[in-house]
Amino acid sequence: MNLLTLSNTGFIVAIFGYIFSFVAFVIAITGQRFSKGDVITHTKRWSRRGIALTFFGLAAHLTYFISRWIYNHYPNSNLFEFMAMLAMLITVAFIVLYMIFKSPYLGAFAMPISFFMMAYASVFPWETKPLIPALQSVWLYVHVTTAALGEAFFAIGFAAGLMFLLRTINYHSKEKKDIKEQRGMELVMISFVIFLGFIIAVFGFRATGYEAKFIASPVASLSESAATEEIIYNLPPIFSPTGGKLVAMDSFLGIDKPVMESPSFFKGVNAARKLNTVVWSLFVGFVLYIVLRLLVRKPLGLTLQPLVRGLNPEDLDEISYRSIAIGYPIFTLGALIFAMIWAEIAWSRFWGWDPKEVWALISWLFYSFYLHVRLSRGWQGSYSSWLAVIGFIVIMFTLIGVNLVIAVLHSYAGV
Repeated sequence: MNLLTLSNTGFIVAIFGYIFSFVAFVIAITGQRFSKGDVITHTKRWSRRGIALTFFGLAAHLTYFISRWIYNHYPNSNLFEFMAMLAMLITVAFIVLYMIFKSPYLGAFAMPISFFMMAYASVFPWETKPLIPALQSVWLYVHVTTAALGEAFFAIGFAAGLMFLLRTINYHSKEKKDIKEQRGMELVMISFVIFLGFIIAVFGFRATGYEAKFIASPVASLSESAATEEIIYNLPPIFSPTGGKLVAMDSFLGIDKPVMESPSFFKGVNAARKLNTVVWSLFVGFVLYIVLRLLVRKPLGLTLQPLVRGLNPEDLDEISYRSIAIGYPIFTLGALIFAMIWAEIAWSRFWGWDPKEVWALISWLFYSFYLHVRLSRGWQGSYSSWLAVIGFIVIMFTLIGVNLVIAVLHSYAGV
């Protein structure tokens, strides 16, 4: 077995390790009613199994990471490698917080974040490529790793904040404040389902071997003198590249040509493919959400609420705050200070208002606001938890939305 095969195997084993640890934590908190023995003993037993499986998954994840590093380079140069590393660091952050608070509920909500991040990473190409000159700097490793570690603690803060809201939202109230919170939670659930819809759409069509090919020019001109580029779609093309020509397209439901050309203001040869991916994600996500609502016949937040029944909201609020308080200085170092040092080395400027840089700054300002109002205004409980949830959504848009939707200087990490 060569190093790359070992790395890929470790990645797959880690996914299953995290899934099994999630199952163990769920049994710890929901299987109490089926336990014939002491409830506390049951919870402790399955919590130990859950954390043991977490360590097993992390060991496999480290095997992936180290063997890939030895095989080629430090693995954080594209979206597959970065999201895989972020999932690993989220697991590390969870273990740190679990050792402090000993809450199996945290595992039931944090571990899905890790394996969904890995599932998302799996959508992108796994092959290794030589680093472009801009990435050949130790500051890249320092910048990306510390930024991701800060985001990992934000993820745990998000998980605890989400649990707080699920625990405290009154789904039986018709008061205006409660209705707003119910709708807000459902929007968060829809965001999750759309994210899942993206993964399902890509893996579903990849399993069928679907492919469509176009040629297009970066300047949307296909004259013979213009340089052209081949664009490959792995999702049926609703939008074709502006000025592009269809080379080949697999038929889907009898449709063998694109529905329409992408609007001209979508610049770049890959802009139409990104738009196509977003539309498919939204479509599959909303269909999946409708199916889930028909199955459970109630809001998804209300469906999850029994999982956190009996939890102390103050403990959840404290876990969320502590996680973000740990992650904030790490994120500040990685996403701002170290990032500017690397930008000066790579592009001879500390700041360039690239969309990725702007959204990193927005994320930092948001969490700065969170800590300010938490410490100086006494925003705790519901207000604090909503900020923790919204903050992580901002982080995810910075990591995913900016790469997939907006053409950025950092796009080498997003394709």
